Amino acid sequence: MGFYLVQFLTGLSDASALFLVACGLSLIFGVLRIVNLAHGSFYMLGAYIAFSLIAYLPQGAFFFWTGILLAALIVGLVGVILEVFLLRRLYSAPELFILFATFGVVLMVQDLSRWLFGAEDILGQMAPGLEGSIDIMGTLLPQYDIALIVIAPLILVGLWLLLNRTRWGILVRAATEDREMSSALGVNQTWLFTTVFFLGSCLAGLGGAVQLPKGGANLLMDLNMIAAAFVIVVVGGMGSIPGAYLASVIIGQLNSFGVLIFPQSTLFLMFLAMAVVLTIRPHGLFGEIEAEEHAAAQTAGTVLKPASKKVRLLGLILLILIFVLPVFVGQFTLVLMTEIALFALVSMSLYFLMTGGMVTFGHAAFFGGGAYSAALLVHHLQTPMELAIFFAPLAVGLLALIIGWFCVRLSGVYFAILTLAFAQICWSVVFQWAEFTGGDDGLLTIWPSKWASEKIVFYYLTMVLCIGGILLLRFFIFTPFGYTMRACRDSALRVDSIGINLRRHQWLAFAIAGVFAGLAGGVYVFSKGSVFPDEMAIPRSFDFLFMVLLGGVETLFGPVAGSAAYTWLHDKIARFDFWQLAIGCIFIFLVVAFPRGIAGSVHNRFGKFFED
Repeated sequence: MGFYLVQFLTGLSDASALFLVACGLSLIFGVLRIVNLAHGSFYMLGAYIAFSLIAYLPQGAFFFWTGILLAALIVGLVGVILEVFLLRRLYSAPELFILFATFGVVLMVQDLSRWLFGAEDILGQMAPGLEGSIDIMGTLLPQYDIALIVIAPLILVGLWLLLNRTRWGILVRAATEDREMSSALGVNQTWLFTTVFFLGSCLAGLGGAVQLPKGGANLLMDLNMIAAAFVIVVVGGMGSIPGAYLASVIIGQLNSFGVLIFPQSTLFLMFLAMAVVLTIRPHGLFGEIEAEEHAAAQTAGTVLKPASKKVRLLGLILLILIFVLPVFVGQFTLVLMTEIALFALVSMSLYFLMTGGMVTFGHAAFFGGGAYSAALLVHHLQTPMELAIFFAPLAVGLLALIIGWFCVRLSGVYFAILTLAFAQICWSVVFQWAEFTGGDDGLLTIWPSKWASEKIVFYYLTMVLCIGGILLLRFFIFTPFGYTMRACRDSALRVDSIGINLRRHQWLAFAIAGVFAGLAGGVYVFSKGSVFPDEMAIPRSFDFLFMVLLGGVETLFGPVAGSAAYTWLHDKIARFDFWQLAIGCIFIFLVVAFPRGIAGSVHNRFGKFFED
């Protein structure tokens, strides 16, 4: 009995750090309506800064907790700098571009932390006076866990008093309910946004600092925590602080007891729990329907037109250049162009979904699913390359139908996070089912057929399949089905009122996008000769999303331009130290200087010239 009681208390302790990060993220989203990927970076900075301060300050409990609080305040000031000098310039831009900018911040903080604190994992200092353990019915529980269990409810009560018993809290709640009306009544939105971002960043930094004695600090904790924080915020309901606390407790207990029943479940259990909750309650445990409208991150307002004669002529010239390129370049350039083409097809399939108002954070599940489908056929059944490439998109299309059936019931951020959950579940399967998928070692020696083993031949095969897939997706966009999808994006209520089955159209679009992403994955594995779980991981999904945003969502050429620019930049810069810092700076510059993306900015500047 004592063992299970300690497991329960351990779950509550783990929930404390999760709650501190998630409540800050929920508060920022509730008021600013932005999905802040850099929130995990604030959590990581809190841990590193607290470690440095505690090591510098004199020994003792007072100075230990002083270091913890100072670290949280310093992270809050870093958040203010980010909000004032970057995010404030982007509030009028589409929400997805703010997501893009905050990802640039994530990359910058990663390399800056490596430079300042080193690449090695850091073991945190023990809290003075709380180094020992207490005996609970024969099972030991660290004293510091008890402290963490107390901290989270205290923060919850403090936030409740702040939001319900102060004038600032009233203004925050008013902005959460109706930001436009509060602005019309004279509320200083600029000041309010900055203070909310400061408090949210402080809470993230505090979460990283208080977990230091338990988990230490490392360079992977930012992305690991932001995924968990998103899960908690969505399960609890976007913008709900009590919901974030309840969700943190649920996730903490699931992780604590799940490891006893099924140890491998810790990688996906919280995502599975989120999928179940959102299927039953689409807006989370304490979420409201209005939050969905505010959270929708879609491309409404984008008017897509068929290509003019001049654009078609330029496209024909580009195709000719692509097919004569092998005459003038070496094999390395052909390999790079092959990768660009494959990523362009995946990005175009994602863009196809976005034209229907569906922004997914888990598109790598279909790309990686295609790669693994082809690789498994070759590895276990010795299937020829031709059949493997044929069956890979079909298998992924079936997977997309299954996942899409659940996801299309939601919209906005809830839809995006649920796709992330299913992608993480798929990743955990290929990562842990080592007997079948190779696990972390991947599947090797997946080579093309003999006739396609030459780089030039495989280059032409890839170009034919990818260009054909991109043109076919473009064709779908201008069919009645494509126009219906854009109508679903712009006014779901009006579409439903005229008798169009909204969910059925979105479900079919989800499956189509999965098929083409799976095709790209099926070809990709033969271009590399191997496949690893990283191709289905969260960073790969965001790679594809950022390719689309980098190119621009206002033109059909945007995904292609973004894929080419992203892949080229990554290839050139990744050879140097601190390459993530450089790429992050470039991302932020592009978002600020070209808020419409590369292709969108070119179209905005020269669009009239290309009209018939």
